[in-house]
Amino acid sequence: MELQDTPEEWRVVATATPFQGKKTSVRTDDVEMPDGTVARRDYQVHPGSVAVLALDEHDRVLLLKQYRHPVRQKLWEIPAGLLDVPGENPLHAAQRELYEEAHVKAEDWRVLTDVYTTPGGCDEAVRIFLARDIAEVEGERFEVSDEEADMESARVPLAELVRGILAGELHNNCLVVGVLALVAARAGGGVEALRPADAPWPARPFEA
Repeated sequence: MELQDTPEEWRVVATATPFQGKKTSVRTDDVEMPDGTVARRDYQVHPGSVAVLALDEHDRVLLLKQYRHPVRQKLWEIPAGLLDVPGENPLHAAQRELYEEAHVKAEDWRVLTDVYTTPGGCDEAVRIFLARDIAEVEGERFEVSDEEADMESARVPLAELVRGILAGELHNNCLVVGVLALVAARAGGGVEALRPADAPWPARPFEA
């Protein structure tokens, strides 16, 4: 058995878009099942996202705390953002988000992991990067608004984040996956064995 996800597309006999938002939409597909029956599936259509686990020289992770209305909580998160332009290079998007949200740049970039956040109800794909050799960016900070205007920031030791994740105190998907993926990478081949920052991403193809 090859332990790898594989592309496959079952036949869609009818489709509709009952809701179209600014960045995402909801699609309804009638999908033919293997036995010939047809089942209706509603899901969110999403442009995709990038997230950045930025690690400083003291083994601390750069975090932001932001209000998330759907879950009615302020969550500690790693910098992240949408792939606003179709075909956008995810590394360029991640570098932009790190600058805009944290006013930070990084010299060393690697792909930490790629995930589908909620594949049963949304097609969002996220690429999580590991960024090292970070430094503050000179000049004025990027102007923020709405929830981002109320964000807090902190640098937290990696070990403390692992404790908080396993204790059920931290819940953001990209934070949890990113932190535990970094710990696993270190326990395995090391971060130098991670994929390069420009590694192919079939879920969201991009131009170099």
